[in-house]
Amino acid sequence: MAMTLFQHVRQRHTPELAALITAIADGAATIERRIRTAGLDDILGAAGSENVQGEAQQKLDVLADNTLIEVLKALPSVAAVVSEEDEEPVIFEGRPNAKFIAIFDPLDGSSNIDVNVNVGTIVSIQALKPGVSVREAILQPGTEQIAALYVNYGPSTILVYTAGNGVHAFTLAEGEFLLSSEDMKMPEQGPYYSMNEGNIGESQLVYGKAISRFRDGTLVGGKKYSSRYVGSFIADFHRTLLKGGVFLYPPTKKAPNGKLRLLYEANPLSFIAEQAGGAASNGRYRILEIVPTEPHVRTPLIIGSQSEVAAIGGLISISPRE
Repeated sequence: MAMTLFQHVRQRHTPELAALITAIADGAATIERRIRTAGLDDILGAAGSENVQGEAQQKLDVLADNTLIEVLKALPSVAAVVSEEDEEPVIFEGRPNAKFIAIFDPLDGSSNIDVNVNVGTIVSIQALKPGVSVREAILQPGTEQIAALYVNYGPSTILVYTAGNGVHAFTLAEGEFLLSSEDMKMPEQGPYYSMNEGNIGESQLVYGKAISRFRDGTLVGGKKYSSRYVGSFIADFHRTLLKGGVFLYPPTKKAPNGKLRLLYEANPLSFIAEQAGGAASNGRYRILEIVPTEPHVRTPLIIGSQSEVAAIGGLISISPRE
């Protein structure tokens, strides 16, 4: 029988970190069960409320958020959680020996649920160091992450994690996450670019130039690229991790600072990408070196294989700022 996630993390990490990753996986398994029967349980559609970003919350957003908060609250090692769905951090008082802060998007891409497209859970784990307040610890650059993971709820449910020692994937089977890929590596170059091309007219001109050069084979090594875009960040990133290429979400006129959130979308997936041999930037700077100013700060994102991320960054570096 394949190694379980619990066995894998217990052999490689401290008991507290192993328990934290396992608890998140248990929460994800609960979320997965609710997703599978959402159409039968009347938990599809909008909840009638908005999150801190002003986005309409789906019923499953609320359910996933509550599920993760409850499993994390049960761990004395967790000092606080930060969620996309909550304006302020949830701080668990009276835990002087707590070591971790969990920062997450409980259900990324939830607007796709109604049409049965992949969604996911994304989690960043930060260390709470002695003498540092919880709020200070939350606003650390991504280089300070000690672990990151995502769960891709698709035809099969796959959990991918890193704790700084490579990237490993586990497939959910009969209630257990079982090791299905160890020490995953992203190809140095891939066949696909992934972007919502409907935003080209709203983006800086350099991004349109990059897409044109991907298509005609003049951007990276004379190779012509194909477009693949699901519109679910987790689905698009997971394909990029496995097949190589690049996912990009540039700034637009409507979102000049980018749309994706730094702490619980860009940072954890950038950590995973780098651990797999890939790269991630905002066009000018490495994502993991950006210092956040508040928990829900946004960023442009270019993430994927080294060759493509470097090529787009090179174009941006010689382009005038718009």
